[in-house]
Formats: sequence, C-alpha cells, structure tokens
Amino acid sequence: MRRRFIVALVIALVVGTIFSLINAATDKKNRDELYREVELFSDSLAIIQSDYVDEVKPKDLIYGALKGMLSSLDPHSQFLDPDTYNELKVDTEGKFGGIGIEITIKDGLLTVVTPIEDTPAWKAGIKAGDRIVKINNELTRDITLVDAVKKMRGKPGEAVNITILRESEKKLLDFKLVRDIIKIKDIKEARILEDGIGYIRLVEFRENTPQDINTALEKLTKSGMNSLILDLRNNPGGLLEVAVKVAEKFIPKEKLIVYTKGRYPSQNLEFISRSSHPITNLPMVVLINEGSASGSEIVAACLQDYKRAIIVGTKSFGKGSVQTLIPLSDGSALRLTTSKYFTPLGKVIHDKGVVPDIIAEEVKKEAIEPPEEKITKPQEIFEEIEKKEKAEKVEKPFDYKSDNQLMRAVDVLKALKLYKDIKSQ
Repeated sequence: MRRRFIVALVIALVVGTIFSLINAATDKKNRDELYREVELFSDSLAIIQSDYVDEVKPKDLIYGALKGMLSSLDPHSQFLDPDTYNELKVDTEGKFGGIGIEITIKDGLLTVVTPIEDTPAWKAGIKAGDRIVKINNELTRDITLVDAVKKMRGKPGEAVNITILRESEKKLLDFKLVRDIIKIKDIKEARILEDGIGYIRLVEFRENTPQDINTALEKLTKSGMNSLILDLRNNPGGLLEVAVKVAEKFIPKEKLIVYTKGRYPSQNLEFISRSSHPITNLPMVVLINEGSASGSEIVAACLQDYKRAIIVGTKSFGKGSVQTLIPLSDGSALRLTTSKYFTPLGKVIHDKGVVPDIIAEEVKKEAIEPPEEKITKPQEIFEEIEKKEKAEKVEKPFDYKSDNQLMRAVDVLKALKLYKDIKSQ
C-alpha cells in the first residue's frame, strides 16, 4: 500500500504540473472529467509498479507515459526529457554534425521534408518525400522525431546508414552517409537570367535573410531587373517572423500576411505587413515543390492570395502548424502544437499544402556515361583518381536552361511582358 501511495503522489504531482498549463478558461465539466480519467491512469501505473517483472523507477514510467501521450496527439507534439531539451537549445545556438535533411512524421512514417543543398544527403540523392524505414539497420517503426534526429546526428566524419523507401519508384534504397558540419547559406543564387528576369533562390529563412534578400534585390535592380523569380523549392522553412518579413517586401503595407488560430484567444495572432517601401509593381513568379514547407508555404500562399505572384511548380509539403516549447519544473519540456496557420483568404496550409497556379513537374535528364576504359598500369590508376578529384572540386556553372520548372517560370514572365506590351499599344 505504501508503494501505491507513493506512485499516487507522483501522479498527483505530474497531473498538477499538467493542470498548471491548462488555460483558466477551461470549464469545470472538462476538468472533472479529466480528473476521473486520471484515476484509471493512477491504477494502471500502480499495478505496473507492484506487479511488473522488473522494478521500474516512477520517473521512468511517468516519462514514458508523457512521451506516449504527446506522440498520440500529432507528429509534431513531443515530450522532451531534460537531456533532449538541452540538446535542442544547443542546436539553435551553434553548429552540429549531421547528414543535412529536414524530417517529419507523415502518415505515421518518418519522412524527408527536404534535403539541404550541398550536404551529404543532398549529394547522395535523397529526395523530398522519401520514407526513412531504417537507421543503422534499426527499423523506424513508431520512432519519434527527437529519437530519429539523435540517431542521425553525430560527430563529423562518422558514417550513418539509412534505408529509404521511395514510393514513386517502389524501391528500397540503402545509403551510407558521412556526417558533416551542416552550414546553411540562406540565398544560394541571385542573378539576372535573361531579358531582365531576376532570379533569387532562397533555401531557408534565417535571422540574416531579410538583410541578405535586400542586398540581392538592390544588386539585381542595378543590373536592370524588370521581373523576378523567387525560388522556394526545397525550402523547409525556418523562422516565422523572417518569412513574414520576406513576404511583406512584395505586398502593400498593412496587409494581412498569415494568421494563426488555436483554442484560446491568446493563440490567435495576425501578422501584418509593415514594410515602408514594398516592391509592388514587379512581375513575379514563385517556384515551389513538395520540399517547400512551413515558412516558404506562408510566403507563397500570401503572394498567391493577393495575386501578387504566379505560383509555378508542384504542390508544397503541407506543414502549417505552430509548436510552442513549454518548460516543466524538472528541466524537461513539452513541445506542443498550439495553433495552425491560415492564409490571408482563410485557407488551411497544414496537410493541404499550396497548390500552384501552374503545375510544372520536375523533369530530370539522365546523363549518358561514356564507357569506361580499362586501366591496367598503376600510374594510370593514380592519374585517374586525381583527375576525378579535381573534377569534383570544380564548381559546375549555373545551367538554368536545363531546369524545366525554372524555364517554365521564365516563359510565364516573358508572356506577361508581351501581354503588357500589346495592351499598352
């Protein structure tokens, strides 16, 4: 009985913590119902403590229950033990060794949102939408995002093996990836393509993105830019406030960019454009694909709703929920989905994605490899290795004409310019 009392006391303390997080507006009926259900939880926990084959610490049972409870809500809600929570805080402050992919849980499976360009995952050919079914030969069934990240992260130079299910090809693919320091440059390209068409490729929304995009726009304007392609393909998102600052550069002041809606008024937020000198008369195309998520979807949906830009590409990923980190008394934390994003016209982004105005599927040209010549002399072998290493170090020129989605965007802007010229005659 004494053990049962101790377990009940632990439960009471945990439940007290949980109830402190519940908004005061919760009605009495719901609270009473929750307290009644807690009795079932208490009984189960006490039985496990007294009858399970091995003795288990109450804290381990509570942590296990919290992990299960949070994971049952949605793929993005999680319980973070103190070590995991501290690791998460460190990740936002510095560099770490990894393979370079953004992941989520989709349809119950660990799914690649997008590979980050110029990282081990990108170079190996991992694609948005790939399902990770094994990490180091261990099945990822019922894995949490936190555990998946832990398994794939490690010291630079160390290898991690992952098995991918590529549903479009109905194939299981094995990859051995060597971890590297993941460095992300937010703007990958900023140049004039042809006929005054400017091109900016934005790969993530980071703290310095607004300043970088301002610099890129000034540079392109000086180079004679008369229209713009904003490429958000494989952009997994980043900081919400930065995505808002990017969107407001292209719409009039005091316009709604995105809003969030939760259960309580405090979770309902509106993000309004504040830019004093927005660019509102520049013809625009925004490129998106299945690797465009979160912040990039907010920007694309906003410009689409206001008919400020034509969206070209394929449907985006559909990550439009807001997670809030709530620290707990013992150093652990809840990562809880508290609201969802809505576009200016009230469209839901989460699980729906942004549907382009013009669908343009990616078409990849298969390179024809010349037949390899047999090398028999040792000196020739070393020469061939050196030759390949030099070729890999040489940066390939930016060949936008081989990118059919990008060329579709170029054609759209040329057509708009032609229409404008005809109309002005």
